[in-house]
Amino acid sequence: MKGERNMASIERAKEKPTFNTLWQRFGTFGILILLLAILAVARPGHFFSVSTVTQILAQSSVNILIALGEFFAILIAGIDLSVGSVVALTGMVTAQLMVAGVNPLLSLVLGVLLGGVLGLINGVLVNRTGLHPFIITLGTQAILRGITLIISNSSAVFGFPASFTRTISVNVFGLVPLVAIIALLTAAVLSFLTRQTKLGRNIYALGGNREAAWYAGINVKLHTLIVFMISGLCAGLAGVVLLGRVGSAEPAAATGFETYAIAAAIIGGTSFFGGKGKIFGVVIGGFIIGVINFGMNLLSLPSTLQQVVMGALIIGSVALDRFVANKK
Repeated sequence: MKGERNMASIERAKEKPTFNTLWQRFGTFGILILLLAILAVARPGHFFSVSTVTQILAQSSVNILIALGEFFAILIAGIDLSVGSVVALTGMVTAQLMVAGVNPLLSLVLGVLLGGVLGLINGVLVNRTGLHPFIITLGTQAILRGITLIISNSSAVFGFPASFTRTISVNVFGLVPLVAIIALLTAAVLSFLTRQTKLGRNIYALGGNREAAWYAGINVKLHTLIVFMISGLCAGLAGVVLLGRVGSAEPAAATGFETYAIAAAIIGGTSFFGGKGKIFGVVIGGFIIGVINFGMNLLSLPSTLQQVVMGALIIGSVALDRFVANKK
């Protein structure tokens, strides 16, 4: 009897939820619900409407796409600071191709592939130099932004087919933006990759312990290369989506978007120290960034304050991640 009571008490202790468990399961979603509740109270007559939901989904799509690529870089305990510049350069090249008369669909494909090539370059530099991705991507961030300014002569590019902009900006069933569907489909594919493939398991292992992964026979350099290619492809797709939403290619487009991407990934539960995170959390994190941006515009707060909020969110999220890790 005594042994049975001890077993029962042990089982109850196991079942009792802890802060760590609750935060990992519901923390990100809870933040989103809290933000929605605050904005609903602050602007009850403006927030819950079809147009508002559509705008938030459309604004969040670019954040989600960039954050999905950033997720993989952070998952291996690295980072990709060049994603904003990749978005700008791929959007600029895609626009110039269409203006030059290249088929719009082919231009889009080439723009996305260009993003993959730029990610490949980041991966090669990381592998060949042995430097931390922070240093490499900080350098390529500046280089790619400079190339964007050079090829555009520091001027916006527009005048590409109106059918392209109309297609990208369409709302399916009058409610869900096509760009949001593109972002969610991309997330679904990457979620399958991380959860159901050997490649995904190896990437998690690499982020958890790089040396142990090498001893386990995982090709560290190859997986690092693949991770940065995925980041580049996602940024390239985001560049095409942003181009269609805005209707022109700006050389200064996506400036600071790497901050949004990092914030979305970290808020979404991705550990800044590698080896932990889920695609679903990143998607919710992207929506949170979209809600914050939309909410600050709705409340007529200065846009410069958005950078302050994003920086505070990153610091708070990383600090909380470290706190949870220490509690474990």
